[in-house]
This record gives sequence, C-alpha cells and structure tokens, in this order.
Amino acid sequence: MKIVLQRVKQASVRVDNKTVGEISRGFLLFVAVGGSDENKDADWLVDKILKLRLFPDTKKSDSFLERNIKDIRGSVLVVSQFTLFGNCHKGTRPSFSEAAGPKQAEKLYNYFVEKLREKNVQAETGIFGAEMEVGLINDGPVTLIIDSKE
Repeated sequence: MKIVLQRVKQASVRVDNKTVGEISRGFLLFVAVGGSDENKDADWLVDKILKLRLFPDTKKSDSFLERNIKDIRGSVLVVSQFTLFGNCHKGTRPSFSEAAGPKQAEKLYNYFVEKLREKNVQAETGIFGAEMEVGLINDGPVTLIIDSKE
C-alpha cells in the first residue's frame, strides 16, 4: 500500500457537488492498494500513521514535530487514489499493472479505514472509485510518502 499523507488545517472531498467527507485539523491520506498488499500492510500503515509525530507542541516555543494525531485529537480524511501506483518510466501513458483490482482494493481500503476507527480516530472518507474533488488547506506544508513495502 502507498499513502501520500498531508498535514492539513482542514480538508474535504466532494462527489457530484455534495460534500461526502470533511475534517478540520489532521491528515489527508491518499491511499493506493497494490496487487500484493494484504491486511498486514494496512495494519502496519495504521500503526505508523498514528505514531508519527508531525504536530508541534504548542506549549514549547521551539517545538516542530513533537505530537501525534491522537495527541492533538485530530481527524483523518481517507481518499482512494490508485494512481499512486502509476509507473511512468516507459512511454507517455502511466502503467497501473502493480495496482490491485477494484474488488481487492476496495476491500483493503475499507479494512484500513475500519482499523483507524477501531483506534478511536475520527476517519472520514471519499467514495471509493468515484470522481472526487478534494480541497485542503495544507499545514506547513508537511507531506510524506509512506509505502508499506519499503
């Protein structure tokens, strides 16, 4: 699984001109599932993301990356984005041969979201496979790429 994580002040996702997911302070997670990914990949990513110290401690003037998402009672907005598996090395059209098929990807995507919620994190989502409009106010900016296979 691959994730692009962005620390945000707020983020939202719209489908057919309707807001389907919205958060204030927290993480916007673009999630892609690969063909060889399993539940253990999602478990590892949930654990990693919840422990990452990417927020400042407002009580310290020299603090940059001290607190995690649970420390600040932040939320996550999870958006499916299979294009993270796009390989652009050859030609001018990306190859998505490493991406999971839709059924496998949706199942693991939903598993990932449920695992976040089981850890008492407010997790909002887009609609899997839909054309979505994502809006955000990036905080920092802080952006990381996390791969469960690396």
